[in-house]
Amino acid sequence: MRKLVRRLFGAIVALLSFTGLPYAVYLLLVKVWNPHGSPADKRPAEPEVSIVLPTYNEERIIENKLRDILSLDYPMEKVEVVIVDSSDDETREIIRNFFADRQHPELTLLEEDERRGLAPALNDAYAAAENEMVVKTDCDSEVAADALREAAANLADPDIGAVTGRNVDVLGGSNVEEGYRNVQATIQTLESHLDSTFIFHGPFSAFENDEIVQIDPNSIADDTELALKIRKNGKRVVFDPDVRYKEASHSAFGKRRTQKDRRAMGLIRLLLQQQDMLGNYGLYGGVVLPFNWWFMLISPLLLASAIGLLTLLGMLVAGPLGLTVPAVVGVFTLLGSRERLGLLQSVYAVFDTQVSLLFAAVKLVRGGGSAVWDIDEELRDVYEQ
Repeated sequence: MRKLVRRLFGAIVALLSFTGLPYAVYLLLVKVWNPHGSPADKRPAEPEVSIVLPTYNEERIIENKLRDILSLDYPMEKVEVVIVDSSDDETREIIRNFFADRQHPELTLLEEDERRGLAPALNDAYAAAENEMVVKTDCDSEVAADALREAAANLADPDIGAVTGRNVDVLGGSNVEEGYRNVQATIQTLESHLDSTFIFHGPFSAFENDEIVQIDPNSIADDTELALKIRKNGKRVVFDPDVRYKEASHSAFGKRRTQKDRRAMGLIRLLLQQQDMLGNYGLYGGVVLPFNWWFMLISPLLLASAIGLLTLLGMLVAGPLGLTVPAVVGVFTLLGSRERLGLLQSVYAVFDTQVSLLFAAVKLVRGGGSAVWDIDEELRDVYEQ
């Protein structure tokens, strides 16, 4: 029995050490290097812009979103709005009425008779976009007034093909999600200075029109997939914390779990589809993608295994008292989901994401991951507030 316990303990130590090594390397790079801002050679620029906006039954919020676009600090005579809509409510009528008495920005309205999913709709919208810089945004997000100018300054660097930004405020008041976004911003800043970042964000991503390629019609990580393919074709794709937006998110544990699990499924599936990039494309394939493989695929499995082994070891040594391990994890999760962990809240935010990634992997194995998204009325409530 003692020999078995020693072996289990050794396996747990190895698992935990193995799990923490890539995080330690990234943390060391952040502390020693401490990169800030965008790595692009930013220059003032004012290109013509196509703003792509996918819509489905957005009658409650579409006018607010269009007013948000009009409030951007950018000459509207240089802006076209490309909306691809598959609604069966009053969304299209509201859009037409909104643009009826305006010369600028110009409107291109693509009307779909049926919902095909977000990726096919975006492929059509990108094909219709005529201007040099193409910006994709979501209806339930608010974009900072200077976002177009900051994005254009990044794309003025001939080495940069795409740029995404930072969520500076989570609409809906989820401190858990906000805590993770702060950690994520640090990671994405480091990745961008190394070479390019992996994750691109739906509320605001900007692309050079000439670099846009078709994305998989079944994709559920459309923004990240497009950025990855642009990097694959030779241009860098970066994160700039000065490109700012606000995104609606759930604070309730169950609702947030559903939202994060879907995003995680898309990212995991994309990594698996593009595994040929590992080890190639400079530090993107040599460091950035391996870290994201670790964080999204390997680390969640190792973490679950470590918790399982600790529980088994505890039961072998102390009988029913061995259930202390899952009990502690449960209390940690409960307190974290209620945002009561104080200084440990950011640790819980990362743990929460690891749980989502684990659930997402299981759902993918079971055949989950629809390209057609469900309407979330609660997020519309949050956006309207």
